[in-house]
Amino acid sequence: MPDDSPLRAPPRIVDTAAGWEPELQELRAREALARELGGSERVARQHAGGRLTVRERIDRLLDPGSFHEIGAIAGKATYDAEGRSIVSFVPANCVFGRGTVDARPVVIAGDDFTLRGGSADASIKGKPKMSEELATLYRMPIIRLIEGSGGGGSVKTIETTGRANLPGGLTETTSFDLVANQMGIVPVVALGLGSVAGLGAARLAASHYSVMVKDIAAVFVAGPPVVERLGEPRTKQELGGWEVQLSCGAVDHAVDSEDEAFDAARRFLSYLPSSVHDLPPRVRGWDDPSRREDFLIAAVPRVKKQAYHMRRIIEAVVDKGSFFEMGRLFGRPIITGFARLDGWPVALMAGDPLFHGAAWTADACNKIIRFVDTAQTFHLPIVHLVDCPGFQVGLAAESSAVIRWGVRALSAINQTTVPWCSIVVRNCYGVGGLGHQPVSHYCVRYAWPSASWGSLPLEGGIEAAYRAEIDAADDPQAKLEEIEARLNRLRSPFRTAESFWVDEIIDPRDTRRLLCEFANMAAPLRTVGESRFTMRP
Repeated sequence: MPDDSPLRAPPRIVDTAAGWEPELQELRAREALARELGGSERVARQHAGGRLTVRERIDRLLDPGSFHEIGAIAGKATYDAEGRSIVSFVPANCVFGRGTVDARPVVIAGDDFTLRGGSADASIKGKPKMSEELATLYRMPIIRLIEGSGGGGSVKTIETTGRANLPGGLTETTSFDLVANQMGIVPVVALGLGSVAGLGAARLAASHYSVMVKDIAAVFVAGPPVVERLGEPRTKQELGGWEVQLSCGAVDHAVDSEDEAFDAARRFLSYLPSSVHDLPPRVRGWDDPSRREDFLIAAVPRVKKQAYHMRRIIEAVVDKGSFFEMGRLFGRPIITGFARLDGWPVALMAGDPLFHGAAWTADACNKIIRFVDTAQTFHLPIVHLVDCPGFQVGLAAESSAVIRWGVRALSAINQTTVPWCSIVVRNCYGVGGLGHQPVSHYCVRYAWPSASWGSLPLEGGIEAAYRAEIDAADDPQAKLEEIEARLNRLRSPFRTAESFWVDEIIDPRDTRRLLCEFANMAAPLRTVGESRFTMRP
């Protein structure tokens, strides 16, 4: 990337009769220089690439007129021979400050790609560090607008500094401890708005919610020139495009434009408190808590191998239009997102039979861990629409260490202390079925008439348990069907309810009313403060 061209500054005017007005004139002149970013040529190049500048992004995301910048005139200046008048000025490539989103105070920090591509060569490390400190200390959500390496620098840094950087330095060159630790304190949103590499990619991933813009963003540990030298030529999109990063779970969501990314950030924050020392706000709408959807009575097919659309069920039981899904393309047997019930925000997860029959894969377990940790951190009650035939089985599952990730998911679920309500919609089997709710505290639980549970699904289990009897029969297939019919009568949810092993069996059309009642019961139980376990990136 070409060297930064210093911006020319007007000569300093000194008038001793004007009080401190000359200094204020100089301050305004320096602020004007900082607002020019890397200069008109580089700004034009940014726009030609379909990208906004960092200052345009801040103005569009925050409430109008609410931005209060900190360190606006920080940068590198040169002076005349007498050392009195500024000759040229290159601003730091991090712009940050305070502002509001829907009238809520937030911290916002953005990379300026017009100055050395957002790398450390043009950076003043104190600025991004202070943005993280400000958010944590004053308990405000932080929004990171990331484009570039975000502080790690480039090979050229060796020449510009005269030395090579030892990652981490003595104690605090990157302050990544702040980035990681604050995930247990305040909501963190990160938007990938261009090429994001190295430490920038780490800062994107170290968030509760991350978004990429499809055509302009690419995220990678190291970019195409580095991996090509290692024998793997790739374009930016092949290496770190949105389809790559969303399917592996590195990034949560992708949108078509920067404005859509800003809308997603605003909506995500609307479900959360400003910090763990507050409670998520209630937003009451017009939707009737007692609304009934007649299609729910037949939403689950009687044929167990037939799939159905769980998202349609979700939309029917939550406040209309309130479901905000996260991580849709990762860990697809489980659906996760925020929603509202009678205005109260909740964390909702549900099995999706369209993928692996809703069996929990290693990816799905990983997704569950992060999701329930977020709910626990920010005091969100959890609603689980259960359809889990157990952990995924087979060689692919075993090779992915599904049992390791599964046990971690079960542990995360059982460590939660927030109110929890489960609706057993269809399957709840095996060790994976243990995760339908915590066993560490009382949880509200209902079951639909379509619910089915047990240590193992009958399908496949009958052949194992009754192998000798089936093999000895004159007609093995008829014997198999006879045994299956007998056991199906015994596994009726009503048999389980007789022993009070399930709390209530309900009409599916009453689900919304009961969930809204749960949300109102749970609201007074929410307790502020830090979770007993810290959320990690």
